[in-house]
Amino acid sequence: MNKYISFFIVLTLNFQAAKAQDIHQIISTTEVARVVGVLASDEMEGRKTFTKGIDKAAAFIADEFKQTGLQTLNGNGNFLQSFKMVRPKFVAASAVLDLLPVATKNIIAISCKPELLINEQSGYELVRIVKGDNFSSEARKYSNLSKNRVVLVDSSFAANFGRLTQLKSQLFLSDKSVVFILTNQIPVTYTIQAKHIINEMSLTNVVGILPGKTLPNEYVIFSGHYDHLGVNSKNAVNNDSIYNGANDDAAGTTAMMLLAKYYAATRDNERSIIFAAFTAEEMGGYGATYFSQQLNPAEVKAMFNIEMIGTESKWGKNSAYITGFDKTDMGKILEQNLAGTVFKFYPDPYPDQNLFYRSDNATLARLGVPAHTISTSKMDSEPNYHQFSDEVSTLDIPNMTEIIKSIALSAKSIISGKSTPSRVDTSSLK
Repeated sequence: MNKYISFFIVLTLNFQAAKAQDIHQIISTTEVARVVGVLASDEMEGRKTFTKGIDKAAAFIADEFKQTGLQTLNGNGNFLQSFKMVRPKFVAASAVLDLLPVATKNIIAISCKPELLINEQSGYELVRIVKGDNFSSEARKYSNLSKNRVVLVDSSFAANFGRLTQLKSQLFLSDKSVVFILTNQIPVTYTIQAKHIINEMSLTNVVGILPGKTLPNEYVIFSGHYDHLGVNSKNAVNNDSIYNGANDDAAGTTAMMLLAKYYAATRDNERSIIFAAFTAEEMGGYGATYFSQQLNPAEVKAMFNIEMIGTESKWGKNSAYITGFDKTDMGKILEQNLAGTVFKFYPDPYPDQNLFYRSDNATLARLGVPAHTISTSKMDSEPNYHQFSDEVSTLDIPNMTEIIKSIALSAKSIISGKSTPSRVDTSSLK
C-alpha cells in the first residue's frame, strides 16, 4: 500500500511540475522573438492603417489564432472583425427654426448620409444641452448615432460649439444622424438641410475567443494595437524609411498572442477570454472603440490592454506599471496573484499625461469596466518612440518574456472567476 501511495505522490508532483513548466515552454524568449520579429519586420511596411502592410499583419495574427485553437467571436469562422468608417467632407448646411434662419456656423451635422432633409415630422428626437450641463459629456453621448436626433445647444456654449466638428472627422458607418444647433429656441417647426461628400473606408480588428467553462458570459479581454505609422520615404534616415513599431505596439500585440497560446494550452479559464488586436490606434483608437461597442460592458469583468512593454520600466527589469491604478482594485488583485515572485506592478508614474484615457482601454473604462493598460514605456525618455529606430534589435526580449509570464500569472484569479475587480466610477464623466 505504501508503495502505491508513494507512486501516487511522485506522479502528482511530476504532474504539477510539468504544469508549472508549461508557461516557460509556451511563453519563451524564442517564441516571443519569433512573433514580434514577424510583426515588426520590413515586410509589414510599418503596419499603417489602410495599407497592404497592415493587411499582412492581420492575416498573420489570424493564422496564429487559428493554430492556437481559438474560436471566432461570433462563431462565423472569421477572426477578422471588419467594419467601415466614414469620413464626411462638409458641403453645405442650413436651418430655419420657427421661420427664423440659423447661421451656418451654428449648425453641425453628424451623418454618414450625403444629404439630410429634416423637419418636425421626420421622427427625430429633439433634445437639449442646457446651461450648466457638462458640454463635452453631453455632446459625446448624443453623437454616438444610436438615434436620429436634433440637439439644441444653449448659446452659453458658443465658444466651444465649433469643436463639435471633431466628432465627424471619423464615423462608424450608421444609418442614424445627429444635428447640433446653437440656439436658445425650442422650435415648434423647423427645417434642417445638410450636404456632405461621403468617403467610406474599411478597417479590421483581429479577434478570437476562448470560451469559459462555467462563466461563458463573463469576459476578460487581453488586447494590443497592431497598427503603426507605415513608411515615410521623404524623411528616411540612413536609407531606413519604415516605422517598424517593434515596441509600439508589436510588443503588446505579441504579448496578447502569447497569452492566447498559454491560456489555450492550460484550458483552465472559467470566464471567457477575448484576445483582440486593434487597428487604427495611431489614428485615434477607432479599432478599440468599434470593438467595445460590440460588447455589453456589464459582462466585461476586466481588460488587460498591453502597450509598449519591450523596454525596461523606470524601475528596471521585472516591473511594469498600470494606468489608472487608483480607479479600481484590479492592480491590487494582480499584485496578490504575484505574491512570492520577483515581479512588481506599480501605479502609473506619469499621471499628468492622462494615460488611462489615452489608450485602447479608454472606451470600456468610460463605461465602468476595470480596463487598464499595462506598460513599461518611459514616457519622458523613450528615444525610439515613433522613430525609424523602433526595431526588434532595440527590445529587451528576455525581460519582455518575463513581463508576459507575469501578466499571465497575475490574471489567474480573474480568469478563474475567483476575483472580480471593482468597476470604474464614471460619475465624474457624466
